[in-house]
Amino acid sequence: MDKKKVLTGTAITALLLTALTAAPASPAASASSVAATAAPAVAPSGTVLGACGPGRLCLWPKSDFKGRPWTHELATTDIDSCVALPPGTSAQSLANRTGRPVTTYQSAECAETGEFETYPGRGTWVPQTAYEVRAFKLWER
Repeated sequence: MDKKKVLTGTAITALLLTALTAAPASPAASASSVAATAAPAVAPSGTVLGACGPGRLCLWPKSDFKGRPWTHELATTDIDSCVALPPGTSAQSLANRTGRPVTTYQSAECAETGEFETYPGRGTWVPQTAYEVRAFKLWER
């Protein structure tokens, strides 16, 4: 994967913590909510990152964190279970702040016959996925 497309690490985490503590708190959202949870941050490279609160997986319908994201909280999402996005929809960018690895799937059934990729938790922003994401699984560490 292109290193410019996946942004992780201590510098990003520090930058996001600064941005998140400056942002006003927002109400808790359910696993199927469609709402941003924090102000967008900017990476040291100047790339604008999507707004995604701690403990959440956020999936945007368009690349570069555009459109209204689907957010899923670790507390309300079953570990090791396939979670499909709403029928007829897909995501093209994501942020994983769950603290757990997440695998995204091209297949809405999490079939490994299509494309799939696993992203680490605790701060992974992907402005453009290699395929349209239709489902995901959160994993035990």
